[in-house]
Amino acid sequence: MDNGTVQVTLSKPAGLVTGIRYDGIDNLLEVRNRETNRGYWDLHWNPPGGKGIFDVISGTSFRVIVENDEQVELSFTRMWDSLLEGKYIPLNIDKRFVLLRGSSGFYSYAIYKHLQEWPGFDIGETRITFKLRKDMFQYMAIADNRQRLMPLPDDLLPGRCQTLAYPEAVILVNPELPELTGEVDDKYQYSCENKDNQVHGWICFKPLVGFWQITPSDEFRTAGPLKQNLTSHVGPTTLAMFHSSHYAGKDLVLSISPGEPWKKVFGPVFIYLNSASNGEDAPFLWEDAKMQMMAEVQSWPYSFPVSEDFQKSEERGNVCGRLLVKDRNISDDYILASGAYVGLAPPGDVGSWQTECKDYQFWTRADENGYFSIKSICTGDYNLYAWVPGFLGDYRFDAIVNIISGCDMDMGDLVYEPPRDGPTLWEIGIPDRSAAEFYIPDPDPKFMNNLYANHPDRFRQYGLWDRYADMYPDTDLVYTVGLSDYRKDWFFAQVVRYISFISGFA
Repeated sequence: MDNGTVQVTLSKPAGLVTGIRYDGIDNLLEVRNRETNRGYWDLHWNPPGGKGIFDVISGTSFRVIVENDEQVELSFTRMWDSLLEGKYIPLNIDKRFVLLRGSSGFYSYAIYKHLQEWPGFDIGETRITFKLRKDMFQYMAIADNRQRLMPLPDDLLPGRCQTLAYPEAVILVNPELPELTGEVDDKYQYSCENKDNQVHGWICFKPLVGFWQITPSDEFRTAGPLKQNLTSHVGPTTLAMFHSSHYAGKDLVLSISPGEPWKKVFGPVFIYLNSASNGEDAPFLWEDAKMQMMAEVQSWPYSFPVSEDFQKSEERGNVCGRLLVKDRNISDDYILASGAYVGLAPPGDVGSWQTECKDYQFWTRADENGYFSIKSICTGDYNLYAWVPGFLGDYRFDAIVNIISGCDMDMGDLVYEPPRDGPTLWEIGIPDRSAAEFYIPDPDPKFMNNLYANHPDRFRQYGLWDRYADMYPDTDLVYTVGLSDYRKDWFFAQVVRYISFISGFA
């Protein structure tokens, strides 16, 4: 696919991205890797009760869906039948790649479909992976305050690093860049909540070129806005995460049963490429990528995907309303649910959106007066869920919310009554689902990632679980209500302490 700005080369019929040409650079992807290990959709799955299988999704059939002056859309499909049982996940998978006229990048999305008569399966993870040239892309950016020069993949090889408590975490002992010596590298330190995970990527300094993964909507991601997912990490690797059980385990495994039909569209996401001219610098590329992200968000839902499974704007509906809090122990009047998180997710129990993996979710934040508006919702049945920073518990509007094409539903005033048995006697911290207000210790000096020194996200430092035992070697902490200060006296995570056993006695 070539529009004069970007040229994308894909294998046929597999649909693997083998090359991306941009700004005079023949290939931004790692040419030292095999063509099957550069740009690809993948998933980690297992038959019910079976062992996990990692699958780079390779198509077996190729079609040109659209080819005109404005757009190219390609389809790479892999169809399932019973002869493939145990070898491939029982899904029909249709991977799409789209290039638009004048666009400095390309889009990708996929349709996963399971027929009712097929066997069941579990999915632990599915995503798009890009592996860039290590000789070019060494500076990573995932937020305004989370950017740094990164180790090379060679630095993770034996002799250059020391593995820590789990394979992904290492201490750099002999890195290519001496200034990184002694630092910890761990891809999980660069995770991000879904709600903030909209743009991340890499910068090459010579020439000044950026490679960015932009996710314009969270609707196809699983487990709601607070779910943590991977972003970019040493490789240089960039991920578009759609579903993962990271940080949660089996509760967030996507399980489809035998006899259960299922279909979902993941994406589109946008791979954006930019460059800087004379007089501009690397920060310009990051700022430009953020502006492009905002433009993509404003364009959602996209009008160009050809698949009928991706609902366009006119096929969707909208919901608005106001959320109020009723808590007589605080006020006789209704309290405005300022900043509340309000979302539509599949029907379920109160709070079930946190483990919902199969379908779509649509979230927004209420304004200072509790008013909310959720736009471009796919048709179907939902519950409306919410929680309010500063108040315990979860809200669910019990009636089913049925979204039909073109609807504009005003739900009026909704009232949330937080759970309580009487006046608050005491509390530790702030009920906002962040734990940011509690005491977060400095890491052991041997286990520093310098990015997080004196950083709001310093909780991501390696090994903080051991700091609790350092601080409380013999007994657990004691918090005295009315005297203790949770900002200094309440450890941010509840962890175990090691106990030495000698001759059978603790």
